[in-house]
Amino acid sequence: MSAFEITGGAQLDGEITPQGAKNEALEVICAVLLTSEPVLIKNVPDIIDVNKLISLLQDLGVLVTKIDESTYRFEAKDIRIEYLDTEDFQKKASSLRGSIMIMGPLLSRFGIAKMPKPGGDKIGRRRLDTHFIGFQKLGAQFDFDTGNNFYSVTAKRLKGTYMLLDEASVTGTANIIMAAVLAEGTTTIYNAACEPYIQQLCSMLNSMGARISGIGSNLLHIQGVSSLKGTEHTILPDMIEIGSFIGMAAMTASRITIKNCRIDMLGIIPDVFRKLGIQMEFINDDIFIPSQSHYEIETFIDGSILTIADAIWPGFTPDLMSIALVVATQAKGSVLIHQKMFESRLFFTDKLIDMGAQIILCDPHRATVIGLNKKVPLKGISMTSPDIRAGVALLIAAMSAQGKSTIYNIEQIDRGYQHIDTRLNSIGAQIKRIA
Repeated sequence: MSAFEITGGAQLDGEITPQGAKNEALEVICAVLLTSEPVLIKNVPDIIDVNKLISLLQDLGVLVTKIDESTYRFEAKDIRIEYLDTEDFQKKASSLRGSIMIMGPLLSRFGIAKMPKPGGDKIGRRRLDTHFIGFQKLGAQFDFDTGNNFYSVTAKRLKGTYMLLDEASVTGTANIIMAAVLAEGTTTIYNAACEPYIQQLCSMLNSMGARISGIGSNLLHIQGVSSLKGTEHTILPDMIEIGSFIGMAAMTASRITIKNCRIDMLGIIPDVFRKLGIQMEFINDDIFIPSQSHYEIETFIDGSILTIADAIWPGFTPDLMSIALVVATQAKGSVLIHQKMFESRLFFTDKLIDMGAQIILCDPHRATVIGLNKKVPLKGISMTSPDIRAGVALLIAAMSAQGKSTIYNIEQIDRGYQHIDTRLNSIGAQIKRIA
């Protein structure tokens, strides 16, 4: 098991460019299955989850050509549907939660899709009902083999319909959109997720010949077409990594410029970090974070303690709740962190408490953080990363701590962050990757 050894206390200085968005990459790469023509995708992040998905598509018969470090050409001309029945497919697909999004394109184009129960972060229940209810409303037959946890859907011809999603699931919305673009007639999806990832997927599909309107809202109208063509698409910079860098700069009192952020697509993320006291300046499409020896958490207008809660877009993304929590530990003031969407995502706080943070874990969804105003630095310890986002939060905590820390199970971090140690070391961090 690989690990990071971090020497804390180093101040960073320089420029860093965010990787391509992980969550968008998983969606748009699955979408290449909708056409037999070549699709060129740029700004693809070099991370474990994305590389696993690309490998899975190759096994399905997609011709994949790597043009440069972050650009790939995909051609799904000769798909081997029989591969879905192999043990190799079951093993590979079950290790990656994002693999669930191959089902919509395969069902739409070939009339059949199968999938083992997917893996991913251990952050609580992450049900798949929305995906399959959507497929059924489009006319698919659904089957779940409880013996081997295998899902399958089949349809001779999908037909457009109206549906009101029971939850605004991002991957569920993406899967249903990809199933509906080749369906007969018009599909209306209400309570659709409208994250930038979904907006990007819809824009890419429209450039391929799909007819999707309502992009950016929670009400989508999809006029089915008979076929899609190839296209070129560029993935957004990863807003989760941008938020992580903002928090890291504050925790380490560093002076950092985050380049090419697509600020117009960040929603309220900068505002939430400003409420935690972090100064920042927008310079064209870059975010400049000055070195701050202290930062103070705002209160509500009536003087009550600030609450930061996650919500579906355009609310604050749950993927940055771990970062907000760790940043608050060294701020001046207190904040209530309310993680509504996943019941196990705050369980990493025990490690921060061991480092000296003042945190009260109220229940699986809420934690009260009493900021130490950097008067009592965190101390380095050994710990294990439980999931992607908590792993980076712990890495940030270790970078600000006194002494050395060791983080094990960093494969979790590598799943979502591209060469994070090398990139941070280039601006002054002291992170060593050890076997």
